[in-house]
Amino acid sequence: MAQPALFTPIRVRNLDLTNRIVIAPMCQYSAEDGCMTDWHLIHLGQLAVSGAALLTVEATAVLPEGRISWADVGLWNDETEAAMRRTIESVRRWSDIPIAIQLSHAGRKASTEVPWEGGAQIAASDGHGWQTEAPSALPFVDGEAAPTALDREGLGRVRDAFAASAARAARLGIDVVQLHAAHGYLLHQFLSPLSNQRDDEYGGSLENRMRFPLEVFDAVRGAFPAERAVTMRVSATDWVEGGWDVEQTIPFAQRLEARGCDVIHVSSGGLHPAQQIPIGPSYQVPLARTVKSAVGIPVVAVGLISGFEQAEAIVATGDADLIALARTILYDPRWPWHAAAELGARVRPPKQYLRAEPWHLKGLFEGG
Repeated sequence: MAQPALFTPIRVRNLDLTNRIVIAPMCQYSAEDGCMTDWHLIHLGQLAVSGAALLTVEATAVLPEGRISWADVGLWNDETEAAMRRTIESVRRWSDIPIAIQLSHAGRKASTEVPWEGGAQIAASDGHGWQTEAPSALPFVDGEAAPTALDREGLGRVRDAFAASAARAARLGIDVVQLHAAHGYLLHQFLSPLSNQRDDEYGGSLENRMRFPLEVFDAVRGAFPAERAVTMRVSATDWVEGGWDVEQTIPFAQRLEARGCDVIHVSSGGLHPAQQIPIGPSYQVPLARTVKSAVGIPVVAVGLISGFEQAEAIVATGDADLIALARTILYDPRWPWHAAAELGARVRPPKQYLRAEPWHLKGLFEGG
């Protein structure tokens, strides 16, 4: 029986991935002053033995003011690095899964409450709030406090912070850096004409709006070891008329590829409250397919991918090279095992779990 496409290996720069299943970054809103806690060890630890090929650490702020909420993880000083080291080293003691990290700055969508407390913006005068920054002084939602438009010094500070966080990630032994230019956060805010209304060389034309995200990519690529991969997550469309769209995403992806980007992870939306998203299974896959047709590097599809045959079809038909799971794998942390059983592939569980192989699925587990 032929090997399912979902379980064929793929090489990304110098990293060999055993299958095409990636665990997407998922914010946990459980950090203390940017530092990972025991919750992150529990969360990442269980996903590290899931059978996926790559585990991505949640959106990690490169500056305190770049956090989405006051409870976000950061990697901007020695304290946040030490806390992350404890978590990463503990996971690595028991799992050899490659680990990626998503580096982020929330821009105008920063300074918010945690989701289970409503997620609303917190005023700068509040103990859990701060003044936000963005390409232009335009709030995300009418009635919110306006962000400060980043000046030239501010742009340099943010760019250097991304590079410094990448260097810290390298010291932690992290295998892949992903830059977050999706979901309405800072780098996406520069790309979209809805949030970027600057009149300098960083605003206006597509060329200008791409400039700062590309500068950040270059800085991170220069700060992260050459043998390790740097990738980018994009929102391929704002789902708002006059906003960022897939036709603009294509030249951006091509510029990234020319600069040495290793993978493009295609998502969508998050920039404007007027977005009209046609949500349904695989609703973002056509966006990934369009980007993939324009670049030569691997493309990741994400968004309501939960079925085993659904995921297999995305990879087998060439719509994307990999699929990313988020809520699906929180609901079913053994999804890759179940997919392998359904599709006729094999997985390699931790030796402590070898006895869990179902009697009617003998041969599912390697090493069993």
